[in-house]
Amino acid sequence: MDLSTKLWILFFPKLCRAFARSLPKLPLELTRCRLKTIAILLTTGVLASCAVAPTGSQPRDFFHDQLFVQPSEQINVGDVFAISSEMKRYLSTEIADQLRIKGLQQGLVDALYNQQQLKIRYDSTKTRNASETFHDRVGNCLSLSIMTAALAQELGMPVRFKSLVVDETWARNGNLYFSVGHINLTLSSKSTNILRKFDGSAQITIDFIPPGEVRGEHAHDLAKETVIAMYMNNRAAEALARGNVNDAYWWSREAITQAPEFLNPYNTLGVVYRRHGNLLEAERVLTYALRQEPENMRVMSNLAVVLNDLGRTADAQLLTARIEKRQPHPPYHFFGLGQAAMLAKDYSAASAFFEEELRRDEYNHEFHFWLAAAYAELGKLKLSHKHLAKAMEFSTTVKAREMYAAKFDRLKAYK
Repeated sequence: MDLSTKLWILFFPKLCRAFARSLPKLPLELTRCRLKTIAILLTTGVLASCAVAPTGSQPRDFFHDQLFVQPSEQINVGDVFAISSEMKRYLSTEIADQLRIKGLQQGLVDALYNQQQLKIRYDSTKTRNASETFHDRVGNCLSLSIMTAALAQELGMPVRFKSLVVDETWARNGNLYFSVGHINLTLSSKSTNILRKFDGSAQITIDFIPPGEVRGEHAHDLAKETVIAMYMNNRAAEALARGNVNDAYWWSREAITQAPEFLNPYNTLGVVYRRHGNLLEAERVLTYALRQEPENMRVMSNLAVVLNDLGRTADAQLLTARIEKRQPHPPYHFFGLGQAAMLAKDYSAASAFFEEELRRDEYNHEFHFWLAAAYAELGKLKLSHKHLAKAMEFSTTVKAREMYAAKFDRLKAYK
């Protein structure tokens, strides 16, 4: 397994996999959120890291501010769930009657996700805070989750976040690979019993993964501070994807500060240090994260890369052997073989590899696109047309959807 160029980060962009099945009246842009769990939202790595607080070193021991300049934008924790005057006006005037007639919970959910009202578009390019998501009418599912919670809290509704284990899915940007996680949130109505803070019998859970796909026995409540740390970690991952290592440092630093027990930002910080050329700092923070969670494949893979960079090839090979034993076919393994087959013009083999990757993640738009390309080369235009349509449906950014739509139109011309 060649791990010399791959770096792995847990990312929380999505709240849902099956928007359309759960809320059939959602606008088309939002139904594409059903792609995966992201981003926003958790995988087993998060669940384990939430179980116990790290011991030994303190978070500040891993910070090296002197290596970086100040971030290009202000990082303010209070902005994440802050509600704007525009949002307050929306609640008090535009949907006031709806809230009164339908009740706070159902009235709010209908207002946010009915295609006749806010018309929010889905785009995973950037994780926005509550007010940005509302103002721009666009966001990924972590953004939508945060915005929904902020509005609900403004109405006095208690909000609970919960992490759940779902099938692992992945996305990539260059040599950065993102593990996509899942959370949901529950809105509770005010209790009429003065001895209770909220009425547990009157709850609405906003979660768009069908119940059969969630292993609820591994669900855990999430503190608001952890959700904020997820937001910060997302922003760090997005900065890394843009090549802005400096900002990524400050975002991951703040994520650790907000929830020191949440291990994923430590992994991100290790990637930041590696990208910045600070190999010893990267090795130290990744070693710490792996001690806390010895079976974390993302951390293990990143540490193997760093150890190899440091010239500690024997140690890197030991970790690589552990990874190969536990994960002989890592994410994107068959995809890479498919791309190699495409270069060799062996389109039959390429299609088989892409089909194998899709069996592991049927909602990955990139896999559908390359399978469509292989089928087109084989003259199987009907199948190519089908998978290009899937690529367009499951794409997570406006730019990708526009690209697939253009190719889709060209392909239809051959029919």
